[in-house]
Amino acid sequence: MSHGRAEPMHQAALLHAVSHGQRRGLPVAIAKPLVPPIKCQGIKTKLVPFILSSVQWDGQGAWVEPFFGSGVVGLNVEPQVARVSDSNIHLIRFYRDVAAGVVNEHSARDFLNHEGKVLHRSKGEHYYEVRDRFNQSPSSFDFLFLNRSCFNGLMRFNKKGEFNVPFGRIPTRFSRSYITKICNQIKKTSEVFSRGDWSIDHIDWQDSLSQVSDSDFVYADPPYLGRHVEYYAGWSEQNDSALLGSLFSLSCKFALSTWKGNRHRENERLQDIPSDLVIRTFTHFYHIGAMEANRNSVREALVISPAAAVEEAHDLGKS
Repeated sequence: MSHGRAEPMHQAALLHAVSHGQRRGLPVAIAKPLVPPIKCQGIKTKLVPFILSSVQWDGQGAWVEPFFGSGVVGLNVEPQVARVSDSNIHLIRFYRDVAAGVVNEHSARDFLNHEGKVLHRSKGEHYYEVRDRFNQSPSSFDFLFLNRSCFNGLMRFNKKGEFNVPFGRIPTRFSRSYITKICNQIKKTSEVFSRGDWSIDHIDWQDSLSQVSDSDFVYADPPYLGRHVEYYAGWSEQNDSALLGSLFSLSCKFALSTWKGNRHRENERLQDIPSDLVIRTFTHFYHIGAMEANRNSVREALVISPAAAVEEAHDLGKS
């Protein structure tokens, strides 16, 4: 089992160019992943090197992500053609605005500078004014502000679709250096979009998978059943079973991110994985949680179609 890093691959395994702007296929070795401007629970930044060195794809079709989320995996793949989607309209609106140049390093800096100063003067109360404004009339700028100043980097919406995460209690959150960091992330994300043909859609995962062709690669990172399900629209056992059935029937290569276990329990759903699929695991420390005592290591699992698994990587099967 790998602990905090992926197992080393056989020397014969082909690694594509690692510098940003040159990658068109997998596997690839990444020392420092591109970090997206949006945060959410379950973000795969730490897992990017593990994921992208565990699968192989020639990059000739489209990179398909039906649960785009923060976008960290697809952005680090840098495919020539990408069809990404999510049920969360706010994420899709934000990344569409980045791709269109509406949200860019300059407009974001101006906005966060202004709102950050108001937040500071109000001793944090301005956060709730922005949250009310966003829930009444959503905008990508307010979404970014809330995402980067809310409690513990959570992304959560109530049954009415309203963002309901409380303030992170740091009135000085938007310091000059923090804004610069966010703006640099926006700039790098925009550059990735500009180098490829990206389709960013607000559709459900069924519609996304219905458009897949044999040369595509599907990476699915759904809400983990039993964890993260309140992220936007919930995720049921029926949803999970339907997704697994659809993935397992695909004619193209695919990889599915899920969880294997922690100190409290194991993911029993992995027992339903067909025996011909490959399962790799990766252990990392999970930071989301209100109490420090609840922040423990988690064993992540990557379920890979046989043709997509990198040869001679460490295979743990269903252990």
